[in-house]
Amino acid sequence: MAKATETASTAKAATKRSRSAAETEKIRVALTERLDELQLEYDTSITELTELQRDRLADSAGDDDADTGTKTLEREQEITLANNLLERINQVERAIDRLGEGNYGWCERCGNAIPVERLAAFPSATLCVHCKQLEERR
Repeated sequence: MAKATETASTAKAATKRSRSAAETEKIRVALTERLDELQLEYDTSITELTELQRDRLADSAGDDDADTGTKTLEREQEITLANNLLERINQVERAIDRLGEGNYGWCERCGNAIPVERLAAFPSATLCVHCKQLEERR
């Protein structure tokens, strides 16, 4: 009896998680476009960072400690921004993978649906609002 209930709930969950091919493709296109935008932004950021680093090395004559510290701080901030872009790229790639697996739009922790509003604001969300709030409290 328990096995029949388990099978019924699994079938219900599978039905609940299915979306049409058109919906899936629309989401995939939106995520892919976002991925392309982020990749372009990241590539531009890395190119600019490399050029700035070359300029700083060539223009360091006569720098005092304050100048060196300022340049180091600026370089670290630029690297942090590039790393943030890379993390966002990874999140979108993961969302595309989850879409292909049929898990997109479902909380990784509790299995409940992630609200459409949350996905509209943050398309690569992997946690529902409640689980995300719990995670942030830790």
